Amino acid sequence: MSHSQSSRTALLWHIGVWALFALVIVVLPYIFTSSSSISMMSQMGVFIIFALSYNMLLGQAGMLSFGHAVYFGLGGFFTLHAIRAVNDEVWQFPLELMPLVGGVGGLAFGIIFGSISTRRAGVTFAMITLGIGSMVESSANMFTDFFGGESGISGNRVTDVTLFGFSYGPSIEVYYLIGAWTVMAAVAMYLLTKTPLGRISNAVRDNPERAQFVGYNTTIARFIQFSLSGFFAGIAGGLFAIMFEIMTAPNVGLVQSGAVLLMTFIGGVGLFFGPIIGAVLVTYMHTALSGFSEGWILYFGLMFVFMVMYAPGGIAGVIYAHAAPWRAGLLWRLLPSYLLVLLPALLAIAGLVAVVEMGYQLSLAYDPSSPIDLFYMQINATSLWSWLVALLGLAVGIAGVLATARVVRARWAGVNRSMQATGAKT
Repeated sequence: MSHSQSSRTALLWHIGVWALFALVIVVLPYIFTSSSSISMMSQMGVFIIFALSYNMLLGQAGMLSFGHAVYFGLGGFFTLHAIRAVNDEVWQFPLELMPLVGGVGGLAFGIIFGSISTRRAGVTFAMITLGIGSMVESSANMFTDFFGGESGISGNRVTDVTLFGFSYGPSIEVYYLIGAWTVMAAVAMYLLTKTPLGRISNAVRDNPERAQFVGYNTTIARFIQFSLSGFFAGIAGGLFAIMFEIMTAPNVGLVQSGAVLLMTFIGGVGLFFGPIIGAVLVTYMHTALSGFSEGWILYFGLMFVFMVMYAPGGIAGVIYAHAAPWRAGLLWRLLPSYLLVLLPALLAIAGLVAVVEMGYQLSLAYDPSSPIDLFYMQINATSLWSWLVALLGLAVGIAGVLATARVVRARWAGVNRSMQATGAKT
């Protein structure tokens, strides 16, 4: 196959993937029709943009930020002020384009704070962003005209100034507005990775000394990437403001910055689609687990620790690791070992969940002796036998995982040898 033909095939493949992404967004409300599902999918769209914007820093330029929610939150505040101005007939601007107001706000403060923070790299950069995030969050209670104090500011997204005549009162209309912006923003950020700026950012991430030696200004590259990241985070914040019609101080705070770090890292910073996976998974788990358990934050923390220790490439990295065995037709050799490790893993998870939930029942419940519904059973947290069974399941499950993990490693070693042998022959 010639170079032009391979380039054309790659282009068609990318167009097909993005078309499928857009089609999924269009079709999902016809599958999950409840209002809660539509609301959750709208949040997923917002946080996909937010996580991808954060990945522009961490995954593409190697900048670990602890204050990225600043640009997300400020973008949302600017958007709500713009919506209120339209409602007060101070100016005319269509609601469909309101996320651009948030984007410009995020870009403006990205330029201001980026001009300071990007002069340093590594741990120093991370500490500067942490300080900026703390400063902006504390300022929310000082500048009440803009931030609204502790109660925040609210607005009404239903206006007469629209491009397509929709009121955007129904949640389904807001969903499709967010979906359209999600596709456009994701495509734009993906195309940025293919530009010279994207390549230079990768070089600065991998080896800043060599990039500087060949003539690139690493500070300027980080600054531009940082500013553009703030722009897309502001768009996400604007969509968040349109959806919830309220912004408060925690939206610019460290908890929100930590949440996007979790999304990006769990999904995988090494591949572009990793943050998309992370945003979808974390949003779903936050919505599902918060109604199931008061210890849902603990589960998030444990998942994050597990990913850091055993899958630093995130979920996307795990998927990508299986691409070569799939192409070589050797993936089937790994499946039996995965099934073997699955049973003890499920047993360990069940034991852990039982221990955590019984612990919360004893410490927080008004009547700790009342049974809790878990795994289609009623468990008494004050019973010694319940604790013994849970701890035994946890211990046996962990031991089983450690034992069967050897089988998984052996199968992977065999698959790698087979692929090397095949590669040597070809």
